[in-house]
Amino acid sequence: MITILKKYFSAMLLLAITLTMIIGGCKKSPIQAAKTTYALLVKDQLGVSGTITFTQTSSSITTVTIVLVGADSAYHPAFIRSNSAVEGGGIVVTLNPVSGGTSTTQVIETDNHASINYSQLISYDGYADVDESSLNLPLIIAQGDIGGNALTSTNITYALDTVGTLAVSGTALFAKRLNGNTLVSVSLTGTIAGNIYPESIHLGSVTTVGGGPIVKTLNAVNGSTGKGFTNIRALDDSTIVTYDNLLVYDGYLAVQQSAVTTASICQGNIGTH
Repeated sequence: MITILKKYFSAMLLLAITLTMIIGGCKKSPIQAAKTTYALLVKDQLGVSGTITFTQTSSSITTVTIVLVGADSAYHPAFIRSNSAVEGGGIVVTLNPVSGGTSTTQVIETDNHASINYSQLISYDGYADVDESSLNLPLIIAQGDIGGNALTSTNITYALDTVGTLAVSGTALFAKRLNGNTLVSVSLTGTIAGNIYPESIHLGSVTTVGGGPIVKTLNAVNGSTGKGFTNIRALDDSTIVTYDNLLVYDGYLAVQQSAVTTASICQGNIGTH
């Protein structure tokens, strides 16, 4: 009888241990909130940069956190705007001002009272900026593309070779955005401070007799910095063109001496050439 009881209690103990292990194994780990962070880069005030982070607080609430490095303790207005930073755009969401380098805002809708959730924000065609003050909104201390305008790691660089005697040359970097659009960044050496250099994409190649027609007008290069930036969504005739389209495009990029003197000072083939 004693032996039978021992076996019974041993079996019950084993069952209890097994159930404890099963129940313990069924416990779920805490769910991590979805989070996406974008860089805020230096703009009009040197030394100020940082990040903007979108955290999915609930199905309808997104916590937007800005952290700046190099900012003073003053209040700086912050916004989410439409389009890319290169293009500029209107205010879509007004965020709480940055104070002491940080800002936190619970976002559930746009300024026009349209609902906007986390998934919509991280695919939005927009950018964020932090301004110097409410009295001087054109002065931006930091900004960065968000959502669909965020850059991927996919890019290609084309050489821009000197044409003529001005000894201007450089590169054109085509970078793919998440939404398929293209950021074109032109960097030149040999430019003259104060001058503006128009640039454009032409049909054909640099060997085209007489030059090919302009298919996309780009933002001009600033002679003081040697830089020019353009977001490409479509050609001048409104034909939609993606980064992948441009990789196989029959074209070349040319930079002009000035708006008056249209002769190219540097150029380079792009796409299929």
